[in-house]
Amino acid sequence: MHGPQRIVCLTEETTEWLYLLGEEARIVGISGYTVRPRRARQEKPRVSAFLDGRIDRIVELRPDLVIGFSDMQAALADKLIRAGLNVLITNQRSVAEIFATLRLVASLVGRSAEAEAWIAACERRHAEMRAAAARWPRRPRVYFEEWDEPMISAIQWVSELIGIAGGDDVFPELAVQRMGRDRVIADALEPARRAPELIVGSWCGKKFRAEHVAARPGWGQVPAVRRGELHEIKSCDILQPGPAALTDGLEQLHRLIGRVALAED
Repeated sequence: MHGPQRIVCLTEETTEWLYLLGEEARIVGISGYTVRPRRARQEKPRVSAFLDGRIDRIVELRPDLVIGFSDMQAALADKLIRAGLNVLITNQRSVAEIFATLRLVASLVGRSAEAEAWIAACERRHAEMRAAAARWPRRPRVYFEEWDEPMISAIQWVSELIGIAGGDDVFPELAVQRMGRDRVIADALEPARRAPELIVGSWCGKKFRAEHVAARPGWGQVPAVRRGELHEIKSCDILQPGPAALTDGLEQLHRLIGRVALAED
């Protein structure tokens, strides 16, 4: 086989992508947070969380490549490098960067043609969504909350997916900040002042509590709260910078935004 033969995936999106490419046989270890594809949890040993991992277990698996994501895995990557392993950490934040990372991983395993076919189909679906949304009477204002305490707004790819799906992120200036700490909303009333018509929560692996958001002081007159338009998209579907966000996560955004856009006042 071309490229690395034994790969440990420290995050879910690489695992999902290698399965989609038909290269799951190369995977020898996965993140404990992996839920996509479902069968990966039965087929592959779980060797890491997000911020840390079982270094001894990973070394025992004799990977020729470990793949992770984001600056938040820098400490884990450092331990693995010091253990003598080859480590690739990507730091994609935008939709374009996600596509570029998918191409990179596909090229490592000799599946570039298959990757291009999948990406082309994905981009066609995105174009269909944009065209459908252009026919709606308006573009709803959307507040996406990635965490509640402190409140953190949408990362860049989520903000861009909101746009593809037919809405407008109410915190576009924060979306371009690459670090989560720079997307913290210091004023708890600021989202309310921006009057979102749809609130979407994805609290990084814990259940979104719409009733808690609706009960926040000063949020009672927010259009989304008055109309009951507070919804959850699970983090595995939208906060993994890979296939899930570009497909299932986006489809959920498109349905939610479309319903608000076409609703009668």
